[in-house]
Amino acid sequence: MRNLRLEGRPLKRAVGVVRWLVASQAQEFAGAKWALGLRMSGATDAGVEREFDAGAFLRTHVMRPTWHFVCQEDIRWILALTAPRVNAMNAHQYRELALDASTLRKAHAALGKTLEGGRQLTRHELREALARARIDVADGRRMAYILMHAELDALVCSGARRGKQFTYALLDERAPRARRLSRADALVELAGRYFTTRGPATVRDFAKWSGLAATDARAGLEAVASRLRREVVGGQTYWAAGSPPRARRGPPIAHLVSIYDEYVSSYKDRSAIASAEDGKRLVGMGNALGYLVLVDGRIAGAWRRTLTPQAVRIQLTAFRKLNRGEQRAVAAATRFTRFIGGEHVMDLRLA
Repeated sequence: MRNLRLEGRPLKRAVGVVRWLVASQAQEFAGAKWALGLRMSGATDAGVEREFDAGAFLRTHVMRPTWHFVCQEDIRWILALTAPRVNAMNAHQYRELALDASTLRKAHAALGKTLEGGRQLTRHELREALARARIDVADGRRMAYILMHAELDALVCSGARRGKQFTYALLDERAPRARRLSRADALVELAGRYFTTRGPATVRDFAKWSGLAATDARAGLEAVASRLRREVVGGQTYWAAGSPPRARRGPPIAHLVSIYDEYVSSYKDRSAIASAEDGKRLVGMGNALGYLVLVDGRIAGAWRRTLTPQAVRIQLTAFRKLNRGEQRAVAAATRFTRFIGGEHVMDLRLA
C-alpha cells in the first residue's frame, strides 16, 4: 500500500501519480481518474481530466491488450517493449477480421493523413475517414482492432476529450519528446520500476502485469535483483525495493478503490488481499461489481456510486460483519465525494 501510494505522502498532480505507477489501467475512465485522485492531495475529478486533456499523460493500449494511462516520456519505450507481445495475442483477431499487413498499412496511412497538423478526432470521425479510403469499417470490432493496432504501432494515442467522447491524436505530435530505449534497457527500466512501486511481488506477478513472456520477466528481474531485497514467504520469493515499513498501529484504515486499481491489477496472486471465499463472491457478482472496499489492505466488500444533482450516493456491501472501528473507517473513506464534488450519502449493508 505504501509503495503503490495508497498510504504515505500523497502526490500533487495526476501526471506525478502516472509517472510513479509507470502505467495505470484505464479502460474504465471514471474509475481510472479516481485511482489517480486517491493518491493525490486535494484532487478533483475535473482537475485530473484537465491534466489528461492537456496531454500531461496519455491513454493508449499498452502491455496487456487494454487501455492504460502512461506519461508522455515513457510511452514510446514501453510500447516498443510490449507491443509485439500484445500484437501476438491479437493475431487471431486480426486474421478473423481480415486485417492483414497490407490492410493495416493502408489504414495507418489514412489515419496519419487525417490526423496530421494537430487534429484530434473521435472514433466516428476516423471511421468516416477510413471509409473514404475504401477500408471496410462497418464492423465495430474491425474498427476497434484497427485503432488498437495503430496505438500499438505508436501512430496514435489519446487526444483531449470532446464532451464525453474520446479523441485520437498522432503520437508524434502529442508526445514529441518521448524517450527511446534499447530493448534491453527498456526491460531493465520496466522491471526496476515495477518492483519499486509494486513490491513485494513475485516474478509471476511481474509477468502477468506487464504481459511479457516469462523468460523476459525473469531476465528483467535478474537485471535489477542486486538493488532489491528478497524474502521467501510460504515458498514464494518476493522482491521489493527499500526497507520494509514498520508494523502499523492504530485504528483500522479503509479505502474505496476502483476494481481496476493497480493495487488489484498488478498481481497474479491476490491471496494477500482477498480470501478464496471473497474471490468467488467477486467473480459471482460479475457486471454487478463496481468498486472495492479495502479495510487494512484486504477486500472487505464492494461499493457502487450514484450521482444526482443533490448528492453523491455511495452504496456499500460488506462481505462480513464489520466491527465499530472498521465501520467508522469505512464511513470516513469519503474522499471520493470530495473528488466528485457535492454532499455524500452512504448506505452500508451486509452481503
